Amino acid sequence: MPVEGSQDITGMLTAWGNGDEAALSRLMPLVYPELRRIARKHLARRFPDHTLESAGLVNEAYLKLIRAHGLRCENRLQFFALCAQIIRHILVDHARKRRYAKRGGGAVQVPLDEALIGARTGGADVLALNDALETLSKVDPRKGRVVELRYFGGLSVEETAELLRMSPETAKRDWKMAKAWLLRELSGATRAVTR
Repeated sequence: MPVEGSQDITGMLTAWGNGDEAALSRLMPLVYPELRRIARKHLARRFPDHTLESAGLVNEAYLKLIRAHGLRCENRLQFFALCAQIIRHILVDHARKRRYAKRGGGAVQVPLDEALIGARTGGADVLALNDALETLSKVDPRKGRVVELRYFGGLSVEETAELLRMSPETAKRDWKMAKAWLLRELSGATRAVTR
C-alpha cells in the first residue's frame, strides 16, 4: 500500500486524533487514490446491477470519518484498517437497503475471489459474507480481523502482520485458515438456500 508522505500522514492523523478537523481535510488528498483503488477492487467483485461507484463509496467513507470526530490512528496502517471497517459497513448497509427495497430478494452479490477462498465460486451475498465474518470474529477475533484487513482493507500480509503485531507467517496462517473457514460457512449457507 504505497502512499507518499507517510510522515505527513502520521502527523495529520495525530492532529486529527487531537481534534483538528482540518487535518482530515488535508489528509484525504494524500490517501484518496489508495481508498479509490480499494473501493474499485470491491465494486469490481459485484454484479453489474449495483448502484455504488468507487468515488461515492470513498466519499461516504469520508463523511463517516468526519462524523467520527477525532478518532485516534497512530499511523497510516491503522487509518486504512479503520477505513476497511467503514467500507465493509457501507457495503453491508447498501446491500441491506437493496434487499429491503426488493422485499427480501436479490441482495447485492460479492463474488469471493480466488485470493479469499482459494477456489472459484459463483459469488456470495455480501450479507452472507458479513454474517459469516461476524461469526468467525466471535469464534476467533484475530482471524476475523485478518480477513477484514486483507479483504476489505486491501492490506498486504506484511501490513496486516505489522498492524496486528504478529509475524507475517502467523498472518499467512490465519489468512489461510480464515479463507477455508469462510468457504465452508458460505458453501453451507448456499446449500441451505437452494434446498
